[in-house]
Amino acid sequence: MSTVGVIGLGYVGLPLAVAFAQEGCEVIAVDVDARKVEAIEAGESYIEDVSSQTLREVAGRLHATTRYSRLADADAVLVCVPTPLTRNREPDLGPLIDATRSIAEVLRADQLVVLESTTYPGTTRERMAPLLEESGLAAGRDFHLAFSPERVDPGRTDFTLRNTPKVLGGLTETCAERAEALYGLVCDHIVRVSTPEAAELTKLLENIFRSVNIALVNELAMLTDRMGIDIWEVVEAASTKPYGFMRFEPGPGMGGHCLPVDPFYLSWRAREFDMTTEFIELAGKVNQQMPYHCVAKAQRALNDTGLSVKGARIAVLGVSYKPGVGDVRESPALKIISLLRELGAEVLYYDPHVASLPEFSLTGMPLEQALADADLALIVTAHPGVDYELVARRARLVVDLRGVTSAVAGANVVRL
Repeated sequence: MSTVGVIGLGYVGLPLAVAFAQEGCEVIAVDVDARKVEAIEAGESYIEDVSSQTLREVAGRLHATTRYSRLADADAVLVCVPTPLTRNREPDLGPLIDATRSIAEVLRADQLVVLESTTYPGTTRERMAPLLEESGLAAGRDFHLAFSPERVDPGRTDFTLRNTPKVLGGLTETCAERAEALYGLVCDHIVRVSTPEAAELTKLLENIFRSVNIALVNELAMLTDRMGIDIWEVVEAASTKPYGFMRFEPGPGMGGHCLPVDPFYLSWRAREFDMTTEFIELAGKVNQQMPYHCVAKAQRALNDTGLSVKGARIAVLGVSYKPGVGDVRESPALKIISLLRELGAEVLYYDPHVASLPEFSLTGMPLEQALADADLALIVTAHPGVDYELVARRARLVVDLRGVTSAVAGANVVRL
């Protein structure tokens, strides 16, 4: 069996490391965060998709460390570091460049290096390859290089690493063959494309497709709000068409490590080719506006009951970016909380997956207490297992941004 190195032990890297360990590989798991390394060594998982029990079962084969030097022993190194945006919405490749330089210091002949982090077309060939070649080894000749985008949907159980098709593109045919042989250990279906650039753009297309369609239905939600039409009724009716329509639902905005970020990677890259991707950028702008629209909706709902948002106690129900997980990265709930506070509201929250929000000095509270103390319950993230019909009956006023109270009729319920 191969020895596999994984750099970056977050929502992508840790499940990947565990999967290879489960197949009998020795895994060298590297992260600059010593707290993650300590947790893994203690058999305590911090990722919903990996239980602590599973982590302990592979403890003999999964070795966590902060030292890149250990990667010299690996046959393959998989890079799963963050690729965020700067404050100016431009790609921040800092973590990737740092990781690549560290790999170059220990790179040896015939090793395979695969980038999984989402990025713009050309990153693997134009940024990673030259840095790795500072080792004195030539990419595609002395060592193998490929790009294979992660397709992780945190909290999902029907599609996992094993049964989700794995796209990959190698710098050369031999690079692709090596990568395919490796991923074949943990993935049932490999989809090879001709180049790393094609694989890089494949991931961006997947996420831009969702971003654009979510923006479309969000824009319609803002329009139907003014027109007095129920957007949920419209979406439900349109979804009955058996062809030519794919259901997307409106909401308070997009969150997570992909959808709010990835489209801007392609927009930035397109400018280097003298092209403005207006369609993609417009979708991003629409989705970024949704928290403002949702706060205005809450403000109007309070006004209609004779209350001002200033001084109102507002319970935000769900603060993670998606149902069933505790990840708050880019969550629209954070922007909504910030905007409500700026308007003078007193904000409290309930989320069974998020114990606290240190940036707001907030601690989660039980649902019953949140409803009892609030002038308004604002449903931002609809977690499974929560009885939202009960919420609609118990709360004095509800603003439902997720369409989960459609079965409840009442003057106290306002929907997006």
